[in-house]
Amino acid sequence: MKNILVTGGLGFIGSNFIRMLLKSGEFDQVINFDKQTYAGNPENLQDLEKENSYHFIQADICDRDAVLKTLEEYEVQGVVNFAAESHVDRSIDGPEPFVHTNVVGTLRLLESTKAYLSNSATEKKDEFRFLHVSTDEVFGSLRPEEPAFCETTPYAPNSPYSASKASADHLVRAYYHTFGLPVLTTNCSNNYGPYQFPEKLIPLMILNACEGKSLPIYGDGSNIRDWLHVEDHCSGILSVLRKGRLGETYCIGGASEKTNMEVIDTLCHILDKHYPVGAPHNQLKTFVTDRPGHDQRYAIDFSKIQNELGWQPSYSFEQGMEQTVEWYINHQEWCENVTSRKYQRERLGI
Repeated sequence: MKNILVTGGLGFIGSNFIRMLLKSGEFDQVINFDKQTYAGNPENLQDLEKENSYHFIQADICDRDAVLKTLEEYEVQGVVNFAAESHVDRSIDGPEPFVHTNVVGTLRLLESTKAYLSNSATEKKDEFRFLHVSTDEVFGSLRPEEPAFCETTPYAPNSPYSASKASADHLVRAYYHTFGLPVLTTNCSNNYGPYQFPEKLIPLMILNACEGKSLPIYGDGSNIRDWLHVEDHCSGILSVLRKGRLGETYCIGGASEKTNMEVIDTLCHILDKHYPVGAPHNQLKTFVTDRPGHDQRYAIDFSKIQNELGWQPSYSFEQGMEQTVEWYINHQEWCENVTSRKYQRERLGI
């Protein structure tokens, strides 16, 4: 697999994945196909723009012709689909963009890939892989005593976001069983790390604390998530891309179940050490009305990918959080440009 197409590569996970691909040196061409919405920040990969093996195409995965043209022009041998609307609160405010991008977009991407492979030589079809990146939110919510999600957990999405991702997952599965498309699917737990858009919990809390703003906590802060460092997630995806069995799903988790309150307390403790202005930061904690349909607990059993492919997370929660806080403190300009939407204004010429 020499030429690979990454959709949504300007986003948080996609940009980290592209960095990992280029660092590995095993791919001749990495093509980043991104619509460049609010979460697609060119600054995430600005330092790679002069790399001969990196190419950026501004286009929408819903544009079937643009996808097919890119696949053909670069003789792509693999697609990794990150392109998605991904924020639950936004999906509650307006579900339609989530259905358009996550469901229709995935369908168009699958259709373009099917058309491309139908005109390809047999050996190219054998080498090709289509990896769809999904979320543990498609499985719904766990009670405290229930076992962690795994590949056979029934789907039970509870938000428009997770429902749209579940729909996309089912389409990917259908294109394997109906058309023989060489697909793989991964379902991950909550990611954190460098380049995450500041509306998400961890970067929001870091930046608010540094500015002396309140740290809003939904409900009583008891909601539990399994936290996965983005670099571990990317290495898991790469393992599945290299060695995963076609048509299979692999769950990727971080072995770090934490309540939201524990996450924020950990951040405050780290910030008190590295950014003492305004300490103790836990005095900034405030409780706000819980959001509708807020799932109580997520957890991932990643024994399948561990046993089959030899993957496991390398970051402990404490190590990952230390690294993440340090990154945001040392990248204040990036943070300011994101929160001010400077990169969007420049794109629009305003």
